[in-house]
Amino acid sequence: MEKIEWKRAGADIFWGEIAPCDHVVQIYEDDGVFLDTLAGFVGGGINNGECVIMIATKDHLDLLHDRLSSYGIKVDVLISDDRYLPLYAEDVLSTFMVNGWPDEILFNQTITSLFQQGLCKNRKIRAFGEMVALLWSKGLNGATVQLEHLWNKLCAKYELSLFCAYPKTGFTQDIGQSLANICACHTKMINGAERQLTEIMYAPVPVRRAG
Repeated sequence: MEKIEWKRAGADIFWGEIAPCDHVVQIYEDDGVFLDTLAGFVGGGINNGECVIMIATKDHLDLLHDRLSSYGIKVDVLISDDRYLPLYAEDVLSTFMVNGWPDEILFNQTITSLFQQGLCKNRKIRAFGEMVALLWSKGLNGATVQLEHLWNKLCAKYELSLFCAYPKTGFTQDIGQSLANICACHTKMINGAERQLTEIMYAPVPVRRAG
């Protein structure tokens, strides 16, 4: 990881100009850092007039909603207008996991049905998914990487921006190899070591798209 050249960008610029098909990952050390980044991701989408799909744990959704409300964002209004779609990660996972493995057909049915709520109003989509982190925490490493590849296929098809995050505590195997496996599925990685309210450090990483 020391060989990666980190770049700095204003958080509002980074999230406001994130490219379609970008798949961004953050491996964070504490929830405060993660929530700063997540709030920037959501705020960037709202400011751009996009539909923001948020698939996260209940705790993180509750904390995020509190933070957004403190910024003057009316979460209920956004939800009623299909501009912000919050869902519990465990509930969404249960719709497409079969015997510990993500079923591609069921995954596509579940996620594309969410996309339609934004696309029917001619809005671009950006999505956050914490389902991969839940699978990783259970030791389902192969299923995690497969789910990342399924997301990549949808990123390319719908030209959406995707953000996911992993707590560093979930990396129980060799950290170097684990990071390599995860980073290979993404186009950008955000520094998750320091709290950065107005600035993001990020590094472009190679990505292997599923065929």
